[in-house]
Amino acid sequence: MARPALRIDAVLVQAVIAGALSFAHLHDLAAAAGQDGWKAWAYPISVDLLLVAAWRRLRNDGPSRLAWCWFVIALVASLGANVATAGLLDLTDVPAWLRILVAAWPALAFMGGTLLAHSAIDPVPDLPAPATPATERDPEPVIGTEPEPAPEPVPAVEDTPALPAAEPDPPVPAPVVPVPAALVDHARKVADDHRARTGSPIDTDTLRARLGVPPQLADVIAAQLA
Repeated sequence: MARPALRIDAVLVQAVIAGALSFAHLHDLAAAAGQDGWKAWAYPISVDLLLVAAWRRLRNDGPSRLAWCWFVIALVASLGANVATAGLLDLTDVPAWLRILVAAWPALAFMGGTLLAHSAIDPVPDLPAPATPATERDPEPVIGTEPEPAPEPVPAVEDTPALPAAEPDPPVPAPVVPVPAALVDHARKVADDHRARTGSPIDTDTLRARLGVPPQLADVIAAQLA
């Protein structure tokens, strides 16, 4: 089985060349700012790693303010080094503010890499619940048209003679409630006292209220007092 021939990707070659140039510019700027030896080589690695970590977070977890913030910071650091080493800045006499930025970069890059690696993903907002479909309404009548009249019912033919209506059953008399003789005597005293004060016989509702008995029992006592 023949092996596939190696293909040179122009985009990959361009990325390698651009990365090497950016790496060299960052190294030269760090060395000019007083970071000599291995420290000058560590600066471009730190900037490029932070840029890649932010871009990977954007691709894997979606857009977020944290990833975009550190991506822009790393991109500005890389572009700033490229522009500064293009002859606009005297590398033999680097200003103090640039030395401060270069010296503070390790702590800033460490904080950015830690936040990108260990921070939680921004929560996705809950989607709104689907609206309940409206119930279908009856079609509205068309203006100018009259509704068709309903057909008249056809009288049914009486096959069998109508049965006579059943007579209602006679009402069942309510059971007689036994009343103690003491309660009847007390009710008679109450009735006599009411007649003496008002001059009229006591009615059933007043008797029931004075004795505190149910309406059915009050009717039986009133019937015995009559």
